Amino acid sequence: MANQVGPDIVSGAAPQSGQPSGSEPTAGSPARSQPGTVADPGHASYHGRTSSWVAVALIVAGFLAGGLALVFGPTWPVFWVGAGLAVIGGLLALMTDIFEDWY
Repeated sequence: MANQVGPDIVSGAAPQSGQPSGSEPTAGSPARSQPGTVADPGHASYHGRTSSWVAVALIVAGFLAGGLALVFGPTWPVFWVGAGLAVIGGLLALMTDIFEDWY
C-alpha cells in the first residue's frame, strides 16, 4: 500500500525536503493539491469501486431485511435470507479487498 498520509496532505505541515515553503512549486517538482479539486482531476470526490458499493449494499439490505423480520413478526425465513445476504455481501467485500478503496 502506498504512503497515503504524508506531510503534504496536512495543511500547515512543514514542506518536504527540497520543496520551498511557498505555495508555488518549483520548476522540477510536481504540483500538489487536495484530491477532488480542479487542479487534481485524476481523483473523484467520492471513494470506492462499484464492486465495493455492491458489497456494502448487500450487507445493508441483509441487515435491514433481518432486522425488519425480527421487529414485525416471527418471519424466520426472511430473517435467514437477510442473514445470508449480509454474509454474501461480507464475502464479496473480502474478495474485492474493500479496505484498499480509500485514497
